[in-house]
Amino acid sequence: MFELMFCSLLTILPDYLFRRYVQGKRFGKEITFFSIWYELRWGITGCLMLTVSLITMIFYFHPSTTSAALYFRTVPILPEGSGRVAEVNVGFSEPVKKGEVLFRLDSSKQEAALETAKRKVAEVDASFTTAQADVTKSEAQIQEARAAHQQAKDELDVKSDLQRRNPGIVPQRDIEKLQVLVDQRQAGIDAATAAKQSSVLRVSTLLPAEKASAEAALAQAQVDLDKTFIRAGVDGRVEQFLVRVGDVVNQLMRPAGVLIPEGAGQQSLQAGFGQIEAQVMKEGMVAEATCISKPWVIIPMVVTTVQDYIAAGQFRTGEQLIDPQNIARPGTILVFLEPLYKGGLEGVTAGSSCIVNAYTGNHEEIVAKETSTGRKIVLLVIDGVGLVHALLLRIQALLLPIKTLVLSGH
Repeated sequence: MFELMFCSLLTILPDYLFRRYVQGKRFGKEITFFSIWYELRWGITGCLMLTVSLITMIFYFHPSTTSAALYFRTVPILPEGSGRVAEVNVGFSEPVKKGEVLFRLDSSKQEAALETAKRKVAEVDASFTTAQADVTKSEAQIQEARAAHQQAKDELDVKSDLQRRNPGIVPQRDIEKLQVLVDQRQAGIDAATAAKQSSVLRVSTLLPAEKASAEAALAQAQVDLDKTFIRAGVDGRVEQFLVRVGDVVNQLMRPAGVLIPEGAGQQSLQAGFGQIEAQVMKEGMVAEATCISKPWVIIPMVVTTVQDYIAAGQFRTGEQLIDPQNIARPGTILVFLEPLYKGGLEGVTAGSSCIVNAYTGNHEEIVAKETSTGRKIVLLVIDGVGLVHALLLRIQALLLPIKTLVLSGH
């Protein structure tokens, strides 16, 4: 309507004023409905064409959308395993801090496994003490074997010396027995040495490995026990937390609830603009928004990100070929906007639906020296008609509560 009235000032009104005050024609006499159309047909046609052109230019260079919302991420509250709830520490809706225990699962099995792992570590520590004693015992046995070997060797040397000096004084059979005894005592030394090496290896290698395995099993048991305590991963707020003692929860079928991170839905606004505006939407564009949860307020925004992909065109590998005509409706260009001023989204409820206008700005090109005069005029007109869209947004913001509360029938 505003565009039609504006265009009529440039076409129909001058024509009418000329015929009324210059030619002296009057309503009901020379000016009738037929004569208005016949005499003003060029003005009416020009008015309609100019109106369509103006509306097209406004909505193309200054796009608008009602598909905008403060989307926010939720974190599902899920245990890493499954189990029965044994204790609940938060209510239906409550703020929580990172690391705070939300609820606890039954942990009798994990506690038993942890106690078994502790006993295994204690058993390995006891084996260390026994192995140290075995090393000491092996050293004593080596000393004993060496003493016995030395004694047998000395006796063999004495009798061998006597036999050499006075042949026949010592029976040959006795010398042979002593030689066998010396070899036997040497074997005893070797056996004691091998036993010591085995004990030393057990202390230095085997038992440390067993203790490391036992400690790893203990750590695993402690981790499994800790997993029964479900904690908040971030600062935020739990909402609609209905899990109670005795409920069974698991990752696939029975999540416990959702955690909304602190500040979720307060940093940026996401809006979907038509695909025809893909060449117009740029990062850094100034925009304005009005939201249902905060009526009669215009929030200055700035475009921070323009997504290069349209969600309607995505697909996953499957057994069927893709047919483009199966796309139910064309997708939109996803745009992220942030408040131009700090605290701009304060008071706007996360998830609220909004209306967004974006405005094309050509100031840098207009002030550039190499820009021609004709192009400067065109760019000034494009930037100037953004005022019409800004006015329309304010009218929408003014009528939004009335439309929502009265005209919607609620």
